[in-house]
Amino acid sequence: MKSRNQGFTLIELMIVVAIIAIIASIAIPNLLSARLSANETAAIATLRNLASAQAQCQASGVIDGDGDGTGEYGFFAELSGSKFVRAYIGGAQAISPTVKISPPVLSGAFGNVAGSNVSRSGYMFRIYLPDTAGKGLAEDATGGAALNVANILPDYCETTWCAYAWPINRGNSGKRAFFVNQQGDVLQCQNVVMSYNGTTVMPVADAAFDTASVAPALTIVNVALAVTNANKTGKDGEAWSNVQ
Repeated sequence: MKSRNQGFTLIELMIVVAIIAIIASIAIPNLLSARLSANETAAIATLRNLASAQAQCQASGVIDGDGDGTGEYGFFAELSGSKFVRAYIGGAQAISPTVKISPPVLSGAFGNVAGSNVSRSGYMFRIYLPDTAGKGLAEDATGGAALNVANILPDYCETTWCAYAWPINRGNSGKRAFFVNQQGDVLQCQNVVMSYNGTTVMPVADAAFDTASVAPALTIVNVALAVTNANKTGKDGEAWSNVQ
């Protein structure tokens, strides 16, 4: 008795391939959208966590660059305990040779600073502190403030800071950009004007500030941000509004 091996016909194979293609055309965009949403949600949560960490740092007084007993806000590497903090040494602000925030108020992963930024879950993050002119100063390229310690103004760091989050790869890892400062409110923009993207286009310190505010960007008297009204245009031309 002869046996006969049977398989798929060409038409059957073509039908299967077509079905797979249809399923992929539906599933892949949904997966991409879900990933974008997850990354954006994680970025918002990170900024809210950062706001809490900054409040803890300032209240603890562990960073005190002018020795007046009032704590100051910090950079990622300081908050994560990976770098020594600013202190008042020999009558001037300097980097302490012995003091780190312990226990740290942020995960040690935030100590991995590259190009003044921290990368997590498809987003880049950067903190700005006020310099001696009141303008936003970014963290040292590898974290902390050792290289820029003389340019940071302790009095303003007692009251003012801000941070941004934007996609590492706009359109693939996220779309919106986000902002937070000492007020604790997270702002968002659709990121369609500036198209903040990785290290190619990054937010400057006063990007989300009200266009009516005047330079310098981060001084105590100049904290009028695009937080008071929904869809208010920032200095970067983006419409910034509160994340609900």
